[in-house]
Amino acid sequence: MATGSTQPLMVSATAALAASTSSANVALAGTGEAVLVYNGASAVAFIRFGMDASVVATSADMPIPPGGRMLIHAGEFSKTVAAILSNGTGTLYFSRGQGTVY
Repeated sequence: MATGSTQPLMVSATAALAASTSSANVALAGTGEAVLVYNGASAVAFIRFGMDASVVATSADMPIPPGGRMLIHAGEFSKTVAAILSNGTGTLYFSRGQGTVY
């Protein structure tokens, strides 16, 4: 791929995480280096990627605003993602695949 070119995201699978004010994690489904994160909660979510189920998110991690989405190059070695909400409960969705834009 030429420098500066874009490739549409091709999603291989999506994992859902029921989040709250306590850190929880979920295994990423599918394959690929990119993860499209969608915050379906009404609170700010903080996320952290890891290689196993020991990963824990804190309010110092990557924030995703309510209703927001972000495409992250998590790498092929990221196997798990953890999240915590600033308040309340809600669902976050993590769609893994290949691509640079959605």
